[in-house]
Amino acid sequence: MTSSRDFFHSRLGFVLAAAGSAIGLGNIWGFPTQAANNGGGAFLFVYLIVTLLFALPALYAEIYLGNQAQSNPVRALKEACKDSVPNLGKYMGIIGLCGTVMMLSFYTIVAGWMLANALSPLAALLNFSDLSVWLSTSSTTRNLIFTPIFSLLGAAIIHQGINSGIEKWSSRLMPVLLVMLLGLIVYILQQPGAIEGLKVYLIPDFSQVMEPTLIVSAMGQAFFSLSVGVGGMMVYGSYMKKDHDIGKLVLSIASLDMFIAFMAGLLIIPALFVAQHAGFEVFNEGKLIGEGQLIFNILPQLFSSMGSIGLFVSFAFFSLLSIAALTSTISSIEVPVSYLVEEKSKSRNSATWLVSLVVLSASLLIIAFFDTLFGLVIQVLTTILQPLSCLFYFIVVGWLWKRGNKLVATNQQNHSKWLALWGNYLRYCCPILLTIVFINVAILN
Repeated sequence: MTSSRDFFHSRLGFVLAAAGSAIGLGNIWGFPTQAANNGGGAFLFVYLIVTLLFALPALYAEIYLGNQAQSNPVRALKEACKDSVPNLGKYMGIIGLCGTVMMLSFYTIVAGWMLANALSPLAALLNFSDLSVWLSTSSTTRNLIFTPIFSLLGAAIIHQGINSGIEKWSSRLMPVLLVMLLGLIVYILQQPGAIEGLKVYLIPDFSQVMEPTLIVSAMGQAFFSLSVGVGGMMVYGSYMKKDHDIGKLVLSIASLDMFIAFMAGLLIIPALFVAQHAGFEVFNEGKLIGEGQLIFNILPQLFSSMGSIGLFVSFAFFSLLSIAALTSTISSIEVPVSYLVEEKSKSRNSATWLVSLVVLSASLLIIAFFDTLFGLVIQVLTTILQPLSCLFYFIVVGWLWKRGNKLVATNQQNHSKWLALWGNYLRYCCPILLTIVFINVAILN
């Protein structure tokens, strides 16, 4: 660690930044969509269990690895594995970098959709009807314009550093996100049809909770929404000094993440039933028509049917999604940026713009072959790469770090029974349970 390495200046700044990383489109867009497609309350029930059993320990392991190493994910994993399997950690860290680029490549495209849809009602209010329609209509041209715009927004924050960029903007954007989310929920729940959606969301059908497809979907959603498995949380952990209680910080992050996911479900699922009550076709044989794309097709029409107030609701809704996308994007960009700064001696400014250029190139490739690549990249990342990386974190913390269980070794020094129990859970239970889920994924595919 060099003396010039930047740090978060407060626990609250770290929690808001890390929660901002976790609270993104995975929560406010992906989670409600998955819940609506997988039994509503049943999915919510399984999601909470999977988060507690897998995603929360994975989040702890990832942040703990980064915090102990005080360095970027590649070096952190390399150092953790050097006494057991030299270079394995380094290669897994590089795979994580590739996973980050994969995530950003499709994430910035979707974030561009959110930004364009947020600007659409503003154009309508200014009587630019044609521009409003163009902004709210999916097209390759729109993708080619708004994907770079969103990439520039993320880069503009990252190049300012940890405290002046990430911490400052996360502390500003997260409270705005929470206020907007709560306001929208209050409004939507007063609309006709919302209560029916609320019942579907909050009352689980327990006959569905053991369905393999639902469990796999919940697992992928849990990892994706917490941003674990691609190094973002590891690099954030490295920017916190070692004297902080990682366990309490992780609980704060996970609690806020699950709260926002739950609240997003209270917004989106009732909104879908409000749209259905208004005469829009939303479901076909229990599944969303168009799945994730539905919120761009149905909800704007619903907002439009509300008259003038619908324009303000639409602006607030898609602005909310844009803010969530931005807070997640900056943490992901920081992973390869920290690697280039610390391992390749690049300046933060040049590293930021280099990473942004690589991500933009990958995004443009997906845009060019959208029908083939978009869904494939998301599936590979959320159902294979992220869970596999988390499995590796469990093995590193439990078995490879200094040829043993680092948490159990720490317990012997601190005489903490809780830490020993937690260390053994990460060592034995998490790898076994996650391997079982992997086998189910292989069977389903």
